[in-house]
Amino acid sequence: MKTFAYIGCLGFIAVITTEFGIIGILPQVAEYYKISIDKAGYLLSAFALVIALTGPFMTLWTSGIDRKKIMSASLFMFLITGIVSSFSPPFWLLMLVRILPAFLQPVYIATALSVAVAQADESKKNELMSIVFNGVTIAMVTTVPFATWISGLYSWEYSFMVQTAVSLIALIIIQLMLPSIPVKEKKSYGSQINILKKPVFIFSTLTNFFMITAWFSTYSYFADYLSKAKGMDTSMISYMLFLFGIIGIVANWTAGKMLNKNVAGTTAFFLSGTILIPILFYISDGNLWATILVIGIWGFLYSPSFLNASTYMISSAPGALEFANSLATSFGNLGVTLGTTIGGWIIVTKGAEYTPWIGLVFGLLAFLMMILRSIFEKRNQQLAPC
Repeated sequence: MKTFAYIGCLGFIAVITTEFGIIGILPQVAEYYKISIDKAGYLLSAFALVIALTGPFMTLWTSGIDRKKIMSASLFMFLITGIVSSFSPPFWLLMLVRILPAFLQPVYIATALSVAVAQADESKKNELMSIVFNGVTIAMVTTVPFATWISGLYSWEYSFMVQTAVSLIALIIIQLMLPSIPVKEKKSYGSQINILKKPVFIFSTLTNFFMITAWFSTYSYFADYLSKAKGMDTSMISYMLFLFGIIGIVANWTAGKMLNKNVAGTTAFFLSGTILIPILFYISDGNLWATILVIGIWGFLYSPSFLNASTYMISSAPGALEFANSLATSFGNLGVTLGTTIGGWIIVTKGAEYTPWIGLVFGLLAFLMMILRSIFEKRNQQLAPC
């Protein structure tokens, strides 16, 4: 049902605002705590690492619980930790309250997606998933740049106040509009874990991992890259985040339509940006308008990355939707962790202008995994009995 998809989308906005709202304020956080930018980046990479390590287990553990209760509990955790973060606690405590909601983030995403497509026709599922995933791009166009803008106007703590407000609104809507959804038939752990034995699923998982690593080696340091490599101030960067997100909404809608027709082709099309964007940034050099154009192209090709990666993985495991979704979220966030870590190291050792080229390397690895999956799929078709 589209209503459930839109409710899931709203919660996704809160989740993404919390996870990625930190990106625009990393330079301010680093300055406040007197730490290097790569150490400030731990606030993103540690969050993502917890998701990567615990996501599938948390999703399996909660798979028998009422869907509404799970979604509500997840957003309540985001709400409480956002409040604590807004009081600029000691860095160790800020790190702790950043990590806590990460345990429930993949649970929320997997649950919201399964609720959205539970009663849908097969031909409509990718479109409904794209509505939920639009929470990513809507957050990028509204709450994330607004949080960055408000932090530039006042201080970085206000960014967490924005995140708290969004979580509160999403929690209220879920409580008022989403009915109780008890799990009628819980699938056995064995039937879900069985997908890990399939080479096609393994290559799909690695595609997801390398794709997200490629994008986040640069995107995690969006503000730092545009500041140091392109000379933009905080206000201009918030406008670029807004542009990025506006274009991303169109991109996510387009990707949802394209995925209904060809999952692999759509994934490859948007993945090509990991190779194209570094080259375009190099060509744009110090030209402001050329750089803005490249950021627009970047936003279009990047924004559906989570939708593409998840759909590509799920297409290889149709019988274990929630578990496959949780693995997609986990390996995607493992990619966020690796991309953020490598990107931070490159900035410290070489300079911010080199981070897009890391994306190109991992983008090529993702393409290689897609080719290997295709080879195994063709082999399986040939071996299948007529």
